[in-house]
Amino acid sequence: MEVKKSRGISAFAVIVISLILAELFFFFVLGAEGNFEGNDRANHPANFLGTMYKGGFVVPIILSLLLTVVILSVERFFALNKAKGKGNLVKFVANVKQALKKGDFEAAQQICDEQQGSVAAIVDAGLRKYKEVEGMDVAKETKIALIKDEVEEATALQLPSLQQNLSIIATISTLGTLLGLFGTVLGMIRSFAALAGGSGGVDSMALSVGISEALINTANGIATGALAIISYSFFSGKVDNMTYAIEEIGFALTQAFSETHEK
Repeated sequence: MEVKKSRGISAFAVIVISLILAELFFFFVLGAEGNFEGNDRANHPANFLGTMYKGGFVVPIILSLLLTVVILSVERFFALNKAKGKGNLVKFVANVKQALKKGDFEAAQQICDEQQGSVAAIVDAGLRKYKEVEGMDVAKETKIALIKDEVEEATALQLPSLQQNLSIIATISTLGTLLGLFGTVLGMIRSFAALAGGSGGVDSMALSVGISEALINTANGIATGALAIISYSFFSGKVDNMTYAIEEIGFALTQAFSETHEK
């Protein structure tokens, strides 16, 4: 089983596509004339979609971030499930360790072939190195180090692909909240300007628009940040579980060699 570095989708392409879709949604769905009183965007919103439109230019930016998180989360879900392999990861680790204790490396390799995925490929690379160093005329400690280095090298090859796009999701968790706060500030500025009034009175229309802009952007920013945090934590946990599984089997592999070989 060859250890291949998998490629995920480009985060930049996802962001660009999400921004285009968000802009189209903002102008043609949220900004549809039917969402406002008298079919005029200058009037009060007639429903929630119109209220969202009153959030201003920050709304499509935040929506694009939200859509980016959703797309990248779906991509990571399938990518990490593929990397994990077909069977349960805990059972896979237990079965491989049991085969190693019995010294049945053919069975261990068969388990890896059945599991498939990046984790199994890394373990398989360690098993192949195990057989390779058995015929080497070097010290026992050197052989163990070679097995350990092979597992670490195969892990280093796969780890970037497992963590791909997670940094983007982590960034959006902060950026989404900050943009929501930025939109809130803009809405509050508009609201205070309306309270001042051009002729000493209160511009109720401008005041309501400013309040809508502030609240909508606050809600959108918090929702985007919260979803990004949940997504990042969930998939980071999955990557950590796979890394722990690899380390556990790698330790079992070197331990098995140390116990069954005098030199």
